[in-house]
Amino acid sequence: MMEKLLRKCQIRNQLFRECLAECLGVYILILFGCGSVAQVTTSQEKNGHYLSINLGFALGVTFGIFASRGVSGAHLNPAVTLSLCVLGRHSWIKLPFYVFSQVFGGFLAAATVALQYYGERPAVRAIYAIQAFTGGELTVTGPTATAGIFSTYPADYLSLWGGIVDQVIGTAALLLCVLALGDQKNGSIPDGLQPVLVGGAVLVLGISMGSNCGYALNPARDFGPRLFTYIAGWGVDVFRAGGGWWWVPIVAPCVGALLGTLIYMLMVEVHHPPAFQEAKKEVELEGVEPEGEKPA
Repeated sequence: MMEKLLRKCQIRNQLFRECLAECLGVYILILFGCGSVAQVTTSQEKNGHYLSINLGFALGVTFGIFASRGVSGAHLNPAVTLSLCVLGRHSWIKLPFYVFSQVFGGFLAAATVALQYYGERPAVRAIYAIQAFTGGELTVTGPTATAGIFSTYPADYLSLWGGIVDQVIGTAALLLCVLALGDQKNGSIPDGLQPVLVGGAVLVLGISMGSNCGYALNPARDFGPRLFTYIAGWGVDVFRAGGGWWWVPIVAPCVGALLGTLIYMLMVEVHHPPAFQEAKKEVELEGVEPEGEKPA
């Protein structure tokens, strides 16, 4: 009975399946990532520290990739999808559908984290963590600000231009790592190990580049949860804070992703020997003349 029911739920449209996979992958990423921020923030670092947040996002990326890679390729990031389109490895027609699915996955995950950490159950008179931490007032800035649980905001010392540079450099570094891990001509990595190593790249980026503005590096990771906080009660300040910071984690990661892609292509990938030359080298090592190359 259950098998028949599940079979009726099967979606045959390939693009729709890919969009669902991207939505789920980002959902897992944000659920674990923002969930770790919520725990650290509301406990005032009694139940975790900054490294906990880095691990939460790194493992969220890892399991998000495992969940979606077989269907959609596990982009989980509009900047990654854009870069693959520029490289000709992904269809431009699919770009808006992927981006919407990724942002929607982030929105749903933020709503889930809020459901866990914010709310009130009168029947048992239990107050959730965000209410206890803020005293019931949802703020974007200040000592009890909680909007930063869901999306990124710049440090007080960081200028808007400094934030743009930060996000461009960070996302460029991310794409360098992602492209290197996926480059079969640059070294063979076991298929099951790649998601773990991508998670490791996110971890080291958080450890080394996270303090300025929260290392968004991903428009969907930031805008989806930010849109949720706007609707859920934090209000228009989520778009005003940081001197109108909200657009930086959308635009700068896309620029950084394209920059990182260009650097890797120009410095590594375009210099790989052509496939024919590699085949020729292999057969010559075996003492066999390659087909089409007969001695005069």
